Amino acid sequence: MRLSSTLSFYIGRNFLFAFLSFFIGLLALILLLDSVELLRRAASKPDVSASLVFEMALMKLPHMGQLLFPFAVLFGGMAAFWKLSRSSELAVTRAAGISAWQFLVPVLLIALVMGLFKIAVFNPLASTTLSRFQELEAVNLKGQKSFLALSSSGLWLRQGSEEGQAVVHAKSILQQGENAEIRNVMVFLYKQNDVFAGRVDASKATLEPGNWKLSNAWISAPNKPTYHAEEYFLPTDLTIAKIQDNFAPPETMSFWDLPDFIVTLEKAGFSAVRHRLHLHSLLASPLLMCAMVLIAATFTLRHSRKGTPTFIIASGVMAGFLLYFFSDVVLALGLSESIPVVLAAWSPSGIATMLGLAMLLHLEDG
Repeated sequence: MRLSSTLSFYIGRNFLFAFLSFFIGLLALILLLDSVELLRRAASKPDVSASLVFEMALMKLPHMGQLLFPFAVLFGGMAAFWKLSRSSELAVTRAAGISAWQFLVPVLLIALVMGLFKIAVFNPLASTTLSRFQELEAVNLKGQKSFLALSSSGLWLRQGSEEGQAVVHAKSILQQGENAEIRNVMVFLYKQNDVFAGRVDASKATLEPGNWKLSNAWISAPNKPTYHAEEYFLPTDLTIAKIQDNFAPPETMSFWDLPDFIVTLEKAGFSAVRHRLHLHSLLASPLLMCAMVLIAATFTLRHSRKGTPTFIIASGVMAGFLLYFFSDVVLALGLSESIPVVLAAWSPSGIATMLGLAMLLHLEDG
């Protein structure tokens, strides 16, 4: 029997309402917890006001919403199916000759659309607000002194010390273990209060423990003649790991900007594994949403056949968290390049989908 549009709309509306209820509730809880944690961190910072703390919590909230999306789909699906099953509406639907596969179609379509919405609309918003949160956090809570910008014109690195600031520019960087080498280097030196102190041009610079070693350097300063030095040492507390940590994290970049940034990053000589992994994880989001619906259906549609409600619901929640744990492990393997990036990003969603389909096949047709 064909599923009517009215019944499809009814089932989809129940799922959407349950999803929004859980999503908004979880967001409110996260906002409260984040606000308390940021207030604790700001307790020793007299210049940080409560309004700024609340603004930071709000700026972080959309990013947390991205992480909550799959769980809201899972809990919303379980709540919707449980309500329909407890009221015997699904039993009547099945008696009319409609299988579980048919009344799952509208829910799966909504989950797919929500996954696409998360990628195309929600992710750009979350990346923008997270970037703002990290700027506020770096300035007000961390006192960050170094900053790295990467563009088509090359690397721009700003580092700070007690003597002042230095802005380093280079076209690209070559990693050599714990060291790094940059070529065609230009360094602008500043005293305190951003007073220009000089400029250094060098053919190359090597990042060593505690300093930049500039080779074939020309040093100039205001009201002083330019002079040449075979080697010039610029003190720094940076390491190759710190430099990479100063890149914009992939979470602060819009889905639409990630592909171009990955190309720029690789041209500059840096590894783009973290950004590629994040990009493919976003692309796998629609499949993950559908997997969560299948898991929800697997545990809630069978309550009338066997098992206590509490045990069945707890089993579904546990399955969701096990999937989250498995995803973290696989993503860590992908980040360390132990397995291919595409496999690491897509395997949790793919495996969860196949398991959900297999369990539903066993439940319905076994």
